[in-house]
Amino acid sequence: MTTIATAMIIGASSQLSKELARQLAAQNVKLLLFVQDPDTLTDFANSLPVPAAVFPLAISEPKKLNQQISQVWQSENGAHLVIVNTGLNGYDASLPWQLEQDIIEVNVRGFAAICNCVFKLMTQQGYGQLAAINSIAGQRGGPSVAYHASKAFAENYFQGLSMHAQRLKLPITISDIQLGLLDKAAIQQNRFLLPPLEKVAKQILAALKYGKRRVYVTKRWRIVAWLNRLLPEYIYNTRHWKTKKKTE
Repeated sequence: MTTIATAMIIGASSQLSKELARQLAAQNVKLLLFVQDPDTLTDFANSLPVPAAVFPLAISEPKKLNQQISQVWQSENGAHLVIVNTGLNGYDASLPWQLEQDIIEVNVRGFAAICNCVFKLMTQQGYGQLAAINSIAGQRGGPSVAYHASKAFAENYFQGLSMHAQRLKLPITISDIQLGLLDKAAIQQNRFLLPPLEKVAKQILAALKYGKRRVYVTKRWRIVAWLNRLLPEYIYNTRHWKTKKKTE
């Protein structure tokens, strides 16, 4: 089978990343998959009907990460599409610093290192499409403090890269995929808010095909995102803490 393009998926171990890989493979796209532990994805890569190679990803070591991506990029003669899906989430009401630090390490430092590296490689190549799986959680703060803040960082970082590509006058497309609160929906087992992964991946790839700058997935989340932005603080923040009365 002759492939028509090459795509990198950075952070390929999640179920969504695997579904994106399956659908890209069905379109005869060659795949370069990056994960922290390549051995965990070898069988999956071998099951795909197109050439698919797995490479290590040192998400917490920006310098090493840069080398890993750059070496593969050179050996594989670049890529047409790069999808970054490296988000880490977690919640603990006591706000332990270790959890906050881990989220920032992956979602901010690691994310920026990946996107900076790929963007530079695409400028040398002269074209490409860089996409990130982000979340509408970045619109406002939330209980998972570092996660919400990190997604706001990712959104703004991508906007900056898009502006930079325009200044360079290069055909580099920057696509921000704003997922609905799928993590929360999965925990709550909310079928209405938790669409099949096949549908999520299909909408993502359709948006990428048309070069969308920003897209909400699934489409129903566009309305939620719009309402979320408009809510005043006293409604959005419904947690009105009350001081407990002292017992005599």
